[in-house]
Amino acid sequence: MAVSEFYDAHPNYTTRIVIATRDSGGDVVQAAASALDLINNVQVQAILGPETSMQANFLIPLGEKAQIPVISFSASSPTLASIRSPYFFRATQKDSTQVNAIAAIVKAFSWRQVVPIYVDNAYGEGIVPSLVDSLDAVDARVPYRSAISASATDDQIGQELYKLMTMQTRVFVVHMAPNLGARLFAKAKEVEMMSPGYVWIVTDGITGFLNSIDSSVLESMQGVLGVKPHVPRTKEVLEFRSRWKRKFQRDHPEILDADLNSYGLWAYDATVALATAIEKAGQATNFTFLNNSSSSNADLDRIRASSSGPNLALELSRAKFAGLSGEFAMEPDGQLKGSAYEVVNVNGNGGRVVGYWTRGGGLARELANESTAGRSASRESLMRTVIWPGDAAAVPKGFQMPTSGKKLRIGVPVKDGFSEFVSVTTDPETNKTSVTGYCIDIFEAVVQTLPYALPFEYVPFANATGDSAGTYNDLVYQVFLGNFDAVVGDTTVIANRSNYVDFTLPYTESGVSMVVPVRPDGSKNAWLFLKPLTWDLWMTTFLFFLFIGFVVWVLEHRISKDFRGPPSHQAGTSLWFSFSTMVFAHRENVVSNLARTVVIIWCFVVLILTQSYTASFTSLLTVQRLQPTVTDINELLRKGEFVGYQDGSFVVGLLKRIGFRDDRLVPYDNSDHCDTLFGQGRIAAAFDEIPYIKLFLAKHCSKYMMTDPSYKTDGFGFVFPKGSVLVPDISRAVLNVTEGDKMTKIEEAWFGKNSRCPESSTSVSPGGQLGLNSFWSLFLIAGVAAVSALIIFAATFVYQHRQILLQQQEGEDNSQSKPSFWRRIMRLLRTFDKKDLKCHTFRDDNRVGNNEVNLVSLNVMSPSAYSVQTEFPVDSSTAAAATPPPIDSSTELHYNDNVEAQGVEISIDLHQNFSGAGQIDDGYDNDEITRH
Repeated sequence: MAVSEFYDAHPNYTTRIVIATRDSGGDVVQAAASALDLINNVQVQAILGPETSMQANFLIPLGEKAQIPVISFSASSPTLASIRSPYFFRATQKDSTQVNAIAAIVKAFSWRQVVPIYVDNAYGEGIVPSLVDSLDAVDARVPYRSAISASATDDQIGQELYKLMTMQTRVFVVHMAPNLGARLFAKAKEVEMMSPGYVWIVTDGITGFLNSIDSSVLESMQGVLGVKPHVPRTKEVLEFRSRWKRKFQRDHPEILDADLNSYGLWAYDATVALATAIEKAGQATNFTFLNNSSSSNADLDRIRASSSGPNLALELSRAKFAGLSGEFAMEPDGQLKGSAYEVVNVNGNGGRVVGYWTRGGGLARELANESTAGRSASRESLMRTVIWPGDAAAVPKGFQMPTSGKKLRIGVPVKDGFSEFVSVTTDPETNKTSVTGYCIDIFEAVVQTLPYALPFEYVPFANATGDSAGTYNDLVYQVFLGNFDAVVGDTTVIANRSNYVDFTLPYTESGVSMVVPVRPDGSKNAWLFLKPLTWDLWMTTFLFFLFIGFVVWVLEHRISKDFRGPPSHQAGTSLWFSFSTMVFAHRENVVSNLARTVVIIWCFVVLILTQSYTASFTSLLTVQRLQPTVTDINELLRKGEFVGYQDGSFVVGLLKRIGFRDDRLVPYDNSDHCDTLFGQGRIAAAFDEIPYIKLFLAKHCSKYMMTDPSYKTDGFGFVFPKGSVLVPDISRAVLNVTEGDKMTKIEEAWFGKNSRCPESSTSVSPGGQLGLNSFWSLFLIAGVAAVSALIIFAATFVYQHRQILLQQQEGEDNSQSKPSFWRRIMRLLRTFDKKDLKCHTFRDDNRVGNNEVNLVSLNVMSPSAYSVQTEFPVDSSTAAAATPPPIDSSTELHYNDNVEAQGVEISIDLHQNFSGAGQIDDGYDNDEITRH
């Protein structure tokens, strides 16, 4: 039909294809012989075929030797691409393309294990590597590969299916020819493997022929999923199918309802591509064979090279057109470009499309939406609801416990000590083994929360005498060897074990630490009162006492009598005031509002410090009564001390990596044995996992203590084989148990109230002291308040006495000039040292009765030693009329000593009375005048 219709559409072409057919009968040897006959005797210029991948393996080398193209429309094995012949063209989809669609389906339904069932030949084996890689990319494992011979009997097929029934996996991918697949599904129906819970996925080798399979076979395939290349339903395709059906019906009237599959369309397109290439190549070459000088009669030696073969192969590689199967275009390696795939669900008398898969878009409801389809496969991505085997609507889990009655063999450790975790006992009368313990109860509680039944039995890891058969590493390795299906016990999750087994999430606290004996606290000495605070906090507090005292003195010196007097008196008063705030015993008057604010904030800081100190010191005196004998592991290494470890534990490897020699490691069996080793002085410390240490300390609270360092581990977990489908479900169940009340009940049942030490702390850390990091914010607040008060006071004081900084001094040459900055600062400081007589604290002291007295005794000295003494009393009524004696700018003024004899408190304002006479240096301290 392809040749006829092509030349009807192109009557002007100068070349024509003449078909020479050979029937291989499905035999590989016959196919090779037919190819030799066509090459040597018929001298064909191209071979269209063969049908199977096994035949193609033979024909491709023959075509390359004869330099004639070999075009196959049905040889789909990915291994053919490895031959890399420039004369081989695959006008069909290779099987490695459809495995990506299968992997997308597996990912969409979250199946973790898949078993491929394939025909045991080149066609079946060719897909397995690609399938395994694609499944691995979506975190799905292949625990077993089932290869069935093409000539297998029904009994042999049944035996293989029974073997699959004994496994946990319930997801199968079938890749074989339709005739063998029909027998497989008929047998699967018979052994009840087409029931709910099973998943069957078939490749294009079967899906493409669903319309040709007998109805009785389809009945046994109900619920099967399949993938096949998508063929666009164009007008050309529909018209061609009608023409093909009419012709087929005329040639085979005994076959009803025959349908054309995608392989027929590829055969049509391959023929069109060959006819087009022949026309283009025929314009540049003659279709002849080169002479061969060999005189051998062997068929292989008679093969001659075609002179037109290279040009024909080149034109085929360039072929590109819209064919019946879709776009026809060859990739550089001679493979047809991939197309979309349909996901088909076998239901009723055929398959219905439930979704599509494309290389760029993944699974999609509609092919038209492939550009916008999400790349993450999900169940909702399928177009329609899938009907599973057994007419089930629920998505199968993909695994279940074996139906053969076999239980999971759970290995448990056999040990002498720490029986609270795992204990294996045997009744001497009944010889019945009993397994109990904290870990066992946790596992059984986890199994009860699973949504399905999980039959299991405990198998002690013991030798013939009932003793332990090895270490924990040996026990875990038994799972890798297949002797146990799982391990339940106090098995720690560590890195090297996870290389060959899988662990569930841990269900206990993690870590390895050190336990050492304790001794009376030698730090209870005369200097214990210094320990509650760190040195940086002590120093910061002391410096702040000095600083606050200084700030209060500055703010109160001019206005408070308590902060005046000789320098030593002022310093003592300031220090006394500051430190007395610690016990709130200060008695000095604080007049300034700024000072009061600073003192209030400082008292708040002192209150918190004293209360914290009291609490910490009380704790040192009453709680921390014991100290560890060793706190540094380097000290143990330096002194070469002996250390203990639990026999059979992985901790011995950790100690060796740290640096301990083998002759310094002492094993112990149980907590009592460890206590004995400490008591005999045979070990200085013991290393173990934290759950064991806590149980050990619960029995010996007053004698031992857990100290740093602590080495990180992941706690106890349950062990399963690599890739086990049970691990995710068990891990989720572990979370449900550990986060609920059941975990607390199990802990109380096995450890009770003795699981904690009531008398002393079980760990030592230097973090018991109070440090500056806990109080720096308080010091910051007090410091900011004090500095702010100083700034406000200084700004106010300078503003009030700004005339001192701005005034001028008359020089000796009567020229006006400003005094030096240093002299002005010194005068400002002397002013600060005087009383602020305007303050209310001094107003009453400046009055005698109802009259204010100003007694001024002036001794006016002139440059010519002329001296005049003038005394004049001035009361409030005559103050305005009083006039001082005239002086000039060179006059030096002194207070007369008679002022002290008067016994009168006076107030002198020379700057007011003699403001026109220039700068006055009175030479006396107001404090002295006030005192008299």
